[in-house]
Amino acid sequence: MNRTSLVICLAASMVATVGCASKNYVKQQTTPLINKTNELDDLTAKNTHDIKDVDARAQAGIQAVNAKTADVEQKTQTATQNAAQAQQVADAANGRVSVLTNTVANLDNYHAVAETSVKFGFNKDILTPKAKEALDQLAGSISSTKGYIIALEGGTDSVGPADYNYDLSQRRANSVSQYLATKYNVPAHKIYVIGLGKDKPVESNKTSAGRADNRRVDVRLMTNTVGAANQTTTGQNNPSM
Repeated sequence: MNRTSLVICLAASMVATVGCASKNYVKQQTTPLINKTNELDDLTAKNTHDIKDVDARAQAGIQAVNAKTADVEQKTQTATQNAAQAQQVADAANGRVSVLTNTVANLDNYHAVAETSVKFGFNKDILTPKAKEALDQLAGSISSTKGYIIALEGGTDSVGPADYNYDLSQRRANSVSQYLATKYNVPAHKIYVIGLGKDKPVESNKTSAGRADNRRVDVRLMTNTVGAANQTTTGQNNPSM
């Protein structure tokens, strides 16, 4: 081998050696950076997942609190409304007791001349033909009775809420009052009207017959005149509808 060839071979060998050394150096320097970057990517992904999980739990907690708050507010509102309704019923009952007490006190000076009881159909306040017939029979004694008043007590069976039955019994008594005032010219101040609802049953509400008897208005023609003839008349009750 001549000198020139030897120089070329040596030069080529040196270049190859230097190239390999440079690649190995670069690899040694970059590998830790790549590994660190991968670790950071994994950590970022985990943190993102954890953040989303915490946020989802927080949102679920907020929704649960809001739902609980809304439920408490609804229950509070319902309780307030029930209390107000109960107070109204109590006030109305107290009013009826006061009226009844005053009426009874006034009626202590009276005694019955004639009386009857008319019945009504279920949830009805309209007088039936038989009810009108019984009232006509009682009204025949009005013209001959001095110092009279007419006491009307409306009643119902036990079906339905108390406040509704009070109103229904009052309407039934008012129907009798309007009939007597219209047909027999009985002055309003001569008629005492009270709706007792289901508070004063005359029969047990456990049977249909008993409930039918309680759907009624008791009518009493009364006088404060001493020595008035006691010709108490009992009208026939109309059958329940």
